[in-house]
Amino acid sequence: MQTTRIGTSSKASGRDLTPLLAGAATAVGGFGALLAFSGSDSPLRAPLTLFFLLAAPAAGIAAALRGFDPFARVLASLAGSVVLNMLVAQGMLATHRWSARGGVMAMAVISALILLLVLMRRRRTAKGQDA
Repeated sequence: MQTTRIGTSSKASGRDLTPLLAGAATAVGGFGALLAFSGSDSPLRAPLTLFFLLAAPAAGIAAALRGFDPFARVLASLAGSVVLNMLVAQGMLATHRWSARGGVMAMAVISALILLLVLMRRRRTAKGQDA
């Protein structure tokens, strides 16, 4: 009698969850930014806004560090996110323009610019390899 064993590795199932977790993180961060912009008095406003402020630039930096080891990529992107947040906060405080909405807007713009630059670089690199 022959037994056929169907096995799934933990790596395969982890890869299947990656898009789901990325989508959930995007939704949570977007909801945090929305709460910050609306000025809501929700108790979820502070933690979700903090999540957005850390996750948005970290996603852009992680996309730029595509070739790194996954652990090093996460660590470097979170450290870069904290540095960017501190620079934005310091700049806003130095110019006497501090506001939570302004900080969220600044981090959203910076994160979008980082992602845009990464996409442009990848597109240029792909065109260069095809030619």
